[in-house]
Amino acid sequence: MSEDTDSHEYEVVVVGGGPAGMTAALYSTRLGHQTAVVNRGGGRAAMMQEVHNLLGVREETSGAEFLGIGQEQLEEYGCDIHRDMVTSCARSDDGAFRLSGNSGEYAAEMVVLATGFNDVRPEPPLPRTGRGLHYCLHCDAHMFVDESVYVMGRSESAAHVAGIMLNFTDEVDLLTRGEDPEWSDETAEMLDRHPIEVVHEDVSGVQNGEDGWLKALEFEDSEGQNPSGSRTESGDGTVREYKGGFAMYGAEYNNGLASELGCDINDDGTIEVGDHGETSVENVYAVGDCTPGHNQIPVALGQGAKAGIDVHFQLRDFPREPEELDELGPVRSEEVPGIPDELLEQAVDFHTYG
Repeated sequence: MSEDTDSHEYEVVVVGGGPAGMTAALYSTRLGHQTAVVNRGGGRAAMMQEVHNLLGVREETSGAEFLGIGQEQLEEYGCDIHRDMVTSCARSDDGAFRLSGNSGEYAAEMVVLATGFNDVRPEPPLPRTGRGLHYCLHCDAHMFVDESVYVMGRSESAAHVAGIMLNFTDEVDLLTRGEDPEWSDETAEMLDRHPIEVVHEDVSGVQNGEDGWLKALEFEDSEGQNPSGSRTESGDGTVREYKGGFAMYGAEYNNGLASELGCDINDDGTIEVGDHGETSVENVYAVGDCTPGHNQIPVALGQGAKAGIDVHFQLRDFPREPEELDELGPVRSEEVPGIPDELLEQAVDFHTYG
């Protein structure tokens, strides 16, 4: 560690500042544990133009605004926020975790990994993310009710999503972009028996409206017209009008730190966890998009809350176990409350009632 590197010690360090990680930190902080979030910035939630499916949050709220409010809340409760990227981690002989970042070193009794994943982006040309290019069906399908929609990809999941979109609109195209399909014969039959047009020509250009939203995609030399009239021949290929669509090329899970700590990793790259986010390594938790399940903000909030509460169960001082009482004797009044002085003072200052 260089002389310029800051060193910090906490009970809990959360790696990742998305909805799941910050919720875990919120609970562990408010339940009286010295907590820090180490956040490299960015992430899927930060890129959202609008927040959907989150009760009590209006849809005009952007992901960046939503996360910004969350960070302010954490700091008000006494959680430290470090803008840093954790590059390695290990467990010391004393059982504590040592996490190394680009600008700091962090020691912790408990670690919560909220490292997320990255959507695999198709090759350009592409619409703008959040303005015609989307990755979450459950978040954004509602936006495209009765609109012309594309699904981009050549996998089983791409074909499956194209079928699901028929629940919302009668204009669905599946774009393989010149690649050979990888779906099964059974899936091919499903596509043939549903009103889904499979377009094999690659995308050659993007047309956006004045508001920045996708207006149409241009394709390489193509044949055929859409009966709805939303496709027109122009120049070297076909112009197909779309309100937006979904890219289905898989995900790259950020599981490097989990692997370094020895956590079990599932075949798809997600971190294996229990009901409360506990991994196969003692005192290491994982929450949010780096774990199995639906990649939704409400789900992430729930996972973060469950992990934060479970962390508290592991760290809290009272009530002491019978063997501790036998060893240490009865709890004296001067030993309580168990919350550290700085968090105690911050909590008292925070209260605005009574």
